[in-house]
Amino acid sequence: MSLLVLYNPVCGHSQGHAIFQHIVLPRLAQHGHTPAAVVATTHPGHAGEVVLQHLAAADGPLTVVLGSGDGTLHEILAALHSGAPTGTRTAARLLSFVLVPCGTANALYHSLFPPSPDSSQELRDSQTRSLDAYLTDGPRARPLTLAQTVLLDGAQQPTGASIAAVVASTALHASILHDSEALRPTHPGVERFKLAAQQNLTRWYHARARLAVAHTPVPNAGIAPVVEIFSPAARGFVPYTGPGAAPDGTAVTLDGPFVYFLSTVNADRLEANFRIAPCQSTFPPLPESSPPTIDVVVIRPLRDPALLEESEHARQAFAEKSMAILTAAYRDGAHIHARYGGAGEVVEGGTGDVVVEYFRCNSWEWIPDPSDQYAHLVCVDGEILQVEPGGKAVNTALHRADGYTISVYS
Repeated sequence: MSLLVLYNPVCGHSQGHAIFQHIVLPRLAQHGHTPAAVVATTHPGHAGEVVLQHLAAADGPLTVVLGSGDGTLHEILAALHSGAPTGTRTAARLLSFVLVPCGTANALYHSLFPPSPDSSQELRDSQTRSLDAYLTDGPRARPLTLAQTVLLDGAQQPTGASIAAVVASTALHASILHDSEALRPTHPGVERFKLAAQQNLTRWYHARARLAVAHTPVPNAGIAPVVEIFSPAARGFVPYTGPGAAPDGTAVTLDGPFVYFLSTVNADRLEANFRIAPCQSTFPPLPESSPPTIDVVVIRPLRDPALLEESEHARQAFAEKSMAILTAAYRDGAHIHARYGGAGEVVEGGTGDVVVEYFRCNSWEWIPDPSDQYAHLVCVDGEILQVEPGGKAVNTALHRADGYTISVYS
């Protein structure tokens, strides 16, 4: 198995070079691992170029020790999607990563190695847990589910595509990522996301969404798959039978407006403590033999019994509730248990409607209103895409993309 060491020296707080020179490379040498190459990226797209070159030359599977944030991993997946290397043997399409978190949020790393109150501070701060897993004989690389987003124009012709290993979103999250880039020079850490959130909290997004499941039966399940929703009362997923559900349960249409629409694969959190999709780990998806799934987190403001229609007052009033709900995600994913009280107040417990609709499905479509500019933004692992007027975005979960199986040592 070929070994490549690759790191982004400027991501996060520009700590990648020091981490690799003083920790990662000595650890690899101590355990007898000699990389085919050690590469520090120098320009956007460089990581993808390097991985494609090494895949083309590999005699078997390739392992990449990757020092970066989620963005560089996404860059590599995008390169695999846009141009498969020529002359690659079948075995070289097995690509495994050893993650060394050097980025801002490091969502995938923190999801695979979540912080625990019982852990020591040293363990919670450790950047070598994936490396530790690689250097031990027991653990094996864990296959990742991928999510492909395809943009279609009004004639249903593809205009673009991208691959995610963590998150695909629209609405507030996409707006935050879109606007946070302007804040990066002055606020390089995660605080820039909170500032961008404050700028967009009163915005509602006009669109229609459709969730669906694959028609392939789950092996040995005995029932056909349906779109599911998390039920706090049932303490788990149940078939969705509410408004917009198809008679056979295989599709759900959600009418806007929306405040939040975010989906994840592999990750239950977007920062170390921001556990926005807790069911990814609390109720993990079925194993690889089953159709891959996506968890979709949705907030629709007009489900609030205190709001009868959209208005400036309604947007301002719901912004306070949105902030409270998203803040609850920092409390170990407590937001998915929030409900509406009789007057629209947000409460924990009770029997009112849930504030957050938390779905599990195999794919989703997002059809933005042509007149809503911000509703056309789609975020794929930090990359911002834009749906053409009259078009839509389609996101589908995959076990492998373009012939590649992607795994991470955990």
